[in-house]
Amino acid sequence: MIRFPKPYADAVARLRVPSGFLIAAVFAWFSHPTVGSLEWGLPVSLLGLGLRAWAAGYLAKNQRLATGGPYAYTRNPLYLGTLLVAAGLALAARSAGLGALFAAIFVLVYLPVIQNEEEYMHVLFRDYAAYAAAVPFLLPRFGPLLLPRLGPHQPKNSNPFRLALYLKNQEYNAGAGFAAGVLFLLWKSVH
Repeated sequence: MIRFPKPYADAVARLRVPSGFLIAAVFAWFSHPTVGSLEWGLPVSLLGLGLRAWAAGYLAKNQRLATGGPYAYTRNPLYLGTLLVAAGLALAARSAGLGALFAAIFVLVYLPVIQNEEEYMHVLFRDYAAYAAAVPFLLPRFGPLLLPRLGPHQPKNSNPFRLALYLKNQEYNAGAGFAAGVLFLLWKSVH
């Protein structure tokens, strides 16, 4: 994985959310959807949105190391979901430029944020190193789960999906944003 200097990673972490408004404007300007591009792109985005929702129901931030559900296959299912949503929207928008922009944003913004989060997880959870050694960084490994036992009394994947965590993590905001983007693309495809 690319290692970013800590000051850079900290700076982009602060700018990630505010820059989203600029990205939305660029998305609106450079989108040229057709019915065909929507048919290809929206299922990819829905897959990413579903992955994010699934992951949010396992994530008790700063309280417990998430190892169940999608966290058994990838350490960063929320970011993988974001990547799929962005790729699907670029396909749906029928814009190679947006695809390139989204890829650059992922590398230059999201990877440093993930780096910061992983450093924090190592400090917060003593079992994180064993988890990180067993579970891939981003691209999932399918097949039998190979998670180590994390702690003396924690069985593998002992944390189930919880709707309350999904709601607490406010993942429904991603769904609302996605719905707004889809409505815009549908409108633009007929005008």
